[in-house]
Amino acid sequence: MSLPPTTVPLANEAPSQAPSRRARGRDDACPGALRLHPADDGSLARIRIPGGLLTAGQARVLARASEELGDGRLGLTSRGNLQIRGLDAACGGELAAGLREAGLLPSDRYDRVRNIVASPLSGLDGAGYGDVTAWARELDAALCAGEWEELSGLSGRFLFAMDDGRGDVAALGADVTLIATRDGGAVLRVGPGASGVSDTGFALEVSARDAPRAAALAAVEFLARARASGTRAWRVRELPAQHAVTADGLAARLADEGAEAVRIGHDRPGGTPGAPPAPGVVSGPDGWHAVSVLVPLGRVGAAQWRLLAGLASRDGSDALRVTPWRGVVLPGFTADGAAHASREVADAGLVTDPDSPWTGVGACTGRPGCAKSLADVRAHAERAVAGAPRSPDADAPPVYFSGCERRCGHPGGRWVDALATSGTDYRLTVRDAQGPDGATGATGVGETDVADVTAEQLADAVAAARGTA
Repeated sequence: MSLPPTTVPLANEAPSQAPSRRARGRDDACPGALRLHPADDGSLARIRIPGGLLTAGQARVLARASEELGDGRLGLTSRGNLQIRGLDAACGGELAAGLREAGLLPSDRYDRVRNIVASPLSGLDGAGYGDVTAWARELDAALCAGEWEELSGLSGRFLFAMDDGRGDVAALGADVTLIATRDGGAVLRVGPGASGVSDTGFALEVSARDAPRAAALAAVEFLARARASGTRAWRVRELPAQHAVTADGLAARLADEGAEAVRIGHDRPGGTPGAPPAPGVVSGPDGWHAVSVLVPLGRVGAAQWRLLAGLASRDGSDALRVTPWRGVVLPGFTADGAAHASREVADAGLVTDPDSPWTGVGACTGRPGCAKSLADVRAHAERAVAGAPRSPDADAPPVYFSGCERRCGHPGGRWVDALATSGTDYRLTVRDAQGPDGATGATGVGETDVADVTAEQLADAVAAARGTA
């Protein structure tokens, strides 16, 4: 099977620049399960996992694919998807066939647009207003069914978020966000924002029944506005102001499709800011427990991944949930089963200790996998964690190690940017970004320089930056 090549962002599209109002002069080349991305360590496939929802059987298929076709590891992304690296460029057909058989590639045409994150503890710990995993599944089914054919034109970077009211994935800067409300309804937000309304200044209230359909129609409206703008925008924030999605325009589109929507103001709560699930055992109100697992730097070996799948099928609910914070949640355990699973996972080298210094630490691919990276950032991150004087405070910002100015995969919100400036030197900066793109300039992002340090000084310097950020 012939696989088209991909490209990397242009120099003038670096994440450190304002992303809005930008005209795209090229097609989106975001990798997928069918379009492999050439890297220094072989080709890369990105497998979309809508809502982060996997069965144990599907997880085993991915472990086998990583061993037989890739480098024997899986990468967890900041959107709750999975990646296989080290692939031969000619293995695309074999990989796709295995994914289709496992139900991981239900649509070739809509493969790269199935970017859906969901609150990973939804329905498990009693903290949200409902279980939004059903929304994620219904939206994915609607995308794959092709009811709105134009949605195949969405960029592979367009993101849907399903938040159960706790505000965790609502803070990820998605293009379309559904937020469950206390009264059993939903808030529909278009554009990034950390509260119940978007930076476009409005939100719509829809019924829970119509919520997934409303999210899909919001994407249809975005595409219509993008065509009218002539900018080939990939994200909502890139639309020029005169072509922005409006409350009236979106409400009219929803009404035409039989979905009622009511505009709500800024004072209507749509979820309060939440946090990623901490590693460890998570207790539920019904007596069942889950195990939250952090994967250091988002790279997990096939044997470790099989252990997670085995625990899920043996003692859990036969399901895994991949989180946008490079972790995995295993639901459906008894109290004793969860405690036992947590110990097994920790013994295998993954993190189930909420006080682990790995909490909040991430890194891009770095050398040797990425030709653009100036340093082996993963090795330096491991060294910094090993030398950390203490575990981070609960409210400490995350730290992310990047090998170049693109800062691929870095977190949103407030974070410590450890940017390699050479093979051994870093520049530490405390940043405040809106959403996972980390845009600066037009979005009003602040920066505070902390230090220029060597790799040997990273542990103390990062600890100091997180303590004062």
